[in-house]
Amino acid sequence: MNRIKKILIPIDFSDYSRHSLRYAIDLAKQFEAKMYLINVFEPPYNGIEVEWMIGTSRFNEDIEKMARNELDKLIKEEMPSDMEIEVIYKVGKPFLEIIETASQEDIDLIIIATHGQTGIKHLLFGSTAEKVIRKAPCPVLSIREPTKGFRFEK
Repeated sequence: MNRIKKILIPIDFSDYSRHSLRYAIDLAKQFEAKMYLINVFEPPYNGIEVEWMIGTSRFNEDIEKMARNELDKLIKEEMPSDMEIEVIYKVGKPFLEIIETASQEDIDLIIIATHGQTGIKHLLFGSTAEKVIRKAPCPVLSIREPTKGFRFEK
């Protein structure tokens, strides 16, 4: 097995992604790995209509600014100060951006939260975690809360 040097963690600011981040922190400590935190904003609109109304670039800048603020707060609350991290913001389909980033950054492991959705919503939309698992260029560890027998250190 190759040494894990780079870990990618998708963050959507849910409790699920916070949980996977805590798991990833402990794993990164064990391997002395660099952590890449990625936040992907998926615009909920038809780009042409909204661009005409408010300007897509301004809208994306505002969303990225909010995400940066939230991620900065999350990093201060959860991340050890001595841990090497890189923060990545993207706009697009989350699973595609996660997979593309994993390839571009030569990621060794993706740790992703699964929300455990079932029923019609899962049938219609699928799961970002499921799509990443199927298409990722590296191993993927999906974390579903609660994680049996795991204790977090702060």
